[in-house]
Amino acid sequence: MEKNILNYRIIIEREKYDDRSPVYVAYCPTLGISDYGDTVEEVLASIKDGIELAVESLAKEGKEVPIDQVEDQIITSTKINIPSGLKISYS
Repeated sequence: MEKNILNYRIIIEREKYDDRSPVYVAYCPTLGISDYGDTVEEVLASIKDGIELAVESLAKEGKEVPIDQVEDQIITSTKINIPSGLKISYS
């Protein structure tokens, strides 16, 4: 039995609640959904549930389900030197 799998890109950012405690926000840009959790593990489980629900809803409505080609993407970051005099704020 072969299983079909969709692979979605998820971006997780650490933010803070009003009381300054950490919260993690996860985004799935391809489906336009987001969720949050108190830990990375919690937000990953939650966003996975949201992705599954979104895909099931789109399929049930007969709408096209957008997919990511994660295997064909290069996702990275880069570091630069801060120009003198630049004021930055760290969240």
